[in-house]
Amino acid sequence: MSSQKNIIIIGAGPAGLTSGYLLAKKGFSVTILEADEKYVGGISRTESIKGFYFDIGGHRFFSKSKEVEDFWTEILPNDMLDRPRSSRIYYNNKFYAYPLKAFEALFNLGIFESILCVLSYLKASIFPVKDPKNFEDWVTNQFGKRLFSIFFKTYTEKVWGMDTKDISADWAAQRIKGLSLYSAIWNAIKPKSKVKDKSKMIKTLIDSFRYPRKGPGMMWEACAAKIQAMGGEIKMGRLVNQLERTGEVWKVQTIDKSGKTEILEAEHVISSAPIRELFQAIREPEVSAAALNSANSLRYRDFLTVALVVSEKDVFDDNWIYIHDPSVKVGRIQNFKSWSPEMVPDPAYNCYGLEYFCFEGDGLWTSTDEELVNLAKKEVVKLGLTKLQDIKEGFVVRQKKAYPVYDDVYQNHINVLKAEILGKFTNLHLVGRNGMHKYNNQDHAMMTAMLTVENIAADRIVYDVWNVNQDAEYHESGEIGKENIEERLVPLKV
Repeated sequence: MSSQKNIIIIGAGPAGLTSGYLLAKKGFSVTILEADEKYVGGISRTESIKGFYFDIGGHRFFSKSKEVEDFWTEILPNDMLDRPRSSRIYYNNKFYAYPLKAFEALFNLGIFESILCVLSYLKASIFPVKDPKNFEDWVTNQFGKRLFSIFFKTYTEKVWGMDTKDISADWAAQRIKGLSLYSAIWNAIKPKSKVKDKSKMIKTLIDSFRYPRKGPGMMWEACAAKIQAMGGEIKMGRLVNQLERTGEVWKVQTIDKSGKTEILEAEHVISSAPIRELFQAIREPEVSAAALNSANSLRYRDFLTVALVVSEKDVFDDNWIYIHDPSVKVGRIQNFKSWSPEMVPDPAYNCYGLEYFCFEGDGLWTSTDEELVNLAKKEVVKLGLTKLQDIKEGFVVRQKKAYPVYDDVYQNHINVLKAEILGKFTNLHLVGRNGMHKYNNQDHAMMTAMLTVENIAADRIVYDVWNVNQDAEYHESGEIGKENIEERLVPLKV
């Protein structure tokens, strides 16, 4: 029966392509609609200019999920490198390991500042903010106001373009889960227990990860090719501008760059498109006023990368550096050569990607490429990471809707939209980062797709995809491929 069912998938990012591949393997008829005319992979694509390859945001291929690790191996068995993991924070002309190492951080800050930080933490421990609702209060409870101001406030406000009091505590709980100044110090000084069974030892921090030779897009281009080899279709440059459901059949209208439209039919629609755009496109059944208002109220953060080609000087070999310096606009700096030497065509050169977080249409976004390259040159030199004469040229890559915004009301809107889907659109499935408005890592986006495929194959809701957990602790620690997806599900809330 599966071969008779048509499935339309909106978006050819990790979630869309994962679902397409697994459905095609099960015998479903799959059509994937991608708005980009050239690249698959979404934010996990790899762009290339003059032989240089650019990772849009940095993607470590590491997962505790056995299913995800096996999927990567199946798709790209011979082109994955093992790469050392390294990232640091740049603050006040000094580098700090990330995640923070308590003694290193306190030593670099100096005795006086360290004492103030510890006292600030003790004050927060004795007089915590009860039931913290925003990012600032949540992190202050864990680290104290002083360390919050040093290591969290500046970078977070660069990323989101808003005051930390206006960011939901959900963001902090998700990204810094389980960490506090106390836990960092205790982990540094506690005796290391001996584990007799070495197979049960769990790394506290991953020190390596897999990575495709020429960037993450290599994985998703291979996945797309395998889908097509199984008879699936991938239509590039197709924007979905209208959806209607008659009975249990969806009619999905697409439009290409020339204005040509096409209508496709399917029994199920899987969408990784931004929720706001998806709900604006639904015509029948009519979306309620409350749901449309909630969809339109969801916000997104955009960003752009300025890639600078520099003479190789081995200034730093981190995958990326977080810039906690309020005197510059850059938020993070990638070292593409540290991801893979094949990202750079000539060993005499390196390529740094300076990431600027912005809103589509603001001053940074609307700056010319020349203006952005000049800004990046000025700031990377100011930070001491290269010299002006060593910078050979620069390129700009823009990314819309890179991050779903966790403001103080976003969860209320998501709850409204989930209820609307459950009540009216049971054969419409949301997956991935923008599809669910959840700050998923790549592997978590894939998990939502894998569970959605199981639901479609079973013709009922076996798994609540919304309960896939996506904390940063998961991405930073633990043994590779040791868990099943079901073990990562948050218990159902009744």
